[in-house]
Amino acid sequence: MTQLPWLALSIERGSKTPIFEQISTAIRTQVVSGDLTAGTKMPPTRAFATELGVSRSTVVTAYEQLVAEGYLRSLRGSGYTVCALGEVELSRTAPYDGVTSEPVDIRAPVPFETGMPDMRLFPYRQWAKAVARICRTNPQAMLVGGDAFGNFELRKSIAAHLSEWRGIDASAHQIMVTAGSMDALEICMRSVASTGDVIGVEDPGYPPLHHFAQAQGLVPHYLKIDDDGATLPSSTTLPDLVVLTPSHQYPLGGAMTPNRRLEFINWANAHGAWIIEDDYDSEFRYAGRPIPALAGFDQLSRTIYVGSFSKIFSNALRLGYVVVPEALIDRFQDTVKRFGQKASYMPQQALAEFMSLGEFYRHLRRVRRSYGDRRKLLLDRLEREFSQFGFFKDHQAGMQIVFHLNPGFRDEDIASLARQRGLIIRPLTSMFARDSGANGLMLGFCAYTEDELPPAIDVLKVCFEELAAGRSQGGH
Repeated sequence: MTQLPWLALSIERGSKTPIFEQISTAIRTQVVSGDLTAGTKMPPTRAFATELGVSRSTVVTAYEQLVAEGYLRSLRGSGYTVCALGEVELSRTAPYDGVTSEPVDIRAPVPFETGMPDMRLFPYRQWAKAVARICRTNPQAMLVGGDAFGNFELRKSIAAHLSEWRGIDASAHQIMVTAGSMDALEICMRSVASTGDVIGVEDPGYPPLHHFAQAQGLVPHYLKIDDDGATLPSSTTLPDLVVLTPSHQYPLGGAMTPNRRLEFINWANAHGAWIIEDDYDSEFRYAGRPIPALAGFDQLSRTIYVGSFSKIFSNALRLGYVVVPEALIDRFQDTVKRFGQKASYMPQQALAEFMSLGEFYRHLRRVRRSYGDRRKLLLDRLEREFSQFGFFKDHQAGMQIVFHLNPGFRDEDIASLARQRGLIIRPLTSMFARDSGANGLMLGFCAYTEDELPPAIDVLKVCFEELAAGRSQGGH
């Protein structure tokens, strides 16, 4: 095995192409051209990062991308080495046939968009292998539908995942595959509520949920959020169902306390109501394991559990799922018959294969590690440089941070000015159905590398300083 001398690699700091992508592209080109041969040992990540003047995590991200694509191999304690390319690699002398195809550009999301996974970390090669394997061994599963609840192999994989990660003991026949979490929520509401029924929704909460409930003729009853989580419905109002985000409240963050969970379960049992648990981004907990789901606490007695692969895996797949209590299976089957199944069968068997091979969990561990590093960078900067503008609560979970503003700043003003400077920031006030006096910014961090975040944070700081200066001048 040979040791690679330092790569002749230059970084274009002003380029729109992320630095980690510049590094991986340069290495990939040298592997394909034969300049880097099989068995060549790559430079250590820390020393290479110092040589290039970038963060170590940037080099690690570049190397891991090439591992995912099959160009590099990573062995514990041995670093990274170049893999052998097979006969089926690029044909460099393919004749031009006059037909061009539009290149696929993996767009780096604009800081600080919320709820965005970093698709540059997606394990494309491993996913392609799972799809190819199914195409060879069971191609009909890609096109021919089975049960109305979805592909049975995927439902078994989901059941195993929920048992290990969320503390939910459910069988595959209770799991329904959906076209994302919003489709799952719609199916739940159609199955257990009728026009004129009262639905309890968190405030602040997910605006599309509020809009859909009203479009279905449901009457929203808004549940305030306190330090223990969503508050119980008032004694004068008896919702037929409530929608909660107990493991990680959206958008404020924080987990519902065990006592509050028990109070909701007792309330549902006493009034014959249903709880829909929207387990939004619960896997992204950066200290310890994810908090057990309310549905596990309730043993699926009065709780319907909704999950999604969009935040963990890919927005493009549009796959989610519902765990249906035994008493409601017939109702959900009837809903599917009346309104149809929106979830595509095409990726379901492949996703089941991907999970059974362990690739899903390797990807989950990898992105949690990367997102955790990015989160720490953002929180460190906010704590050191933004204390005069506001504060945050560290819930050690989620895909965004809520930065609560000090008096004198309006979140809509900051968001508007930031938008002019190329950032996308959602004001916290836009998440409330009623005027609450809340004032803050939702800052997503998952989709941006540790080289992309600092310039965006600098721009945000300038926005605050400009507004502060204008306020000071106005006061005189």
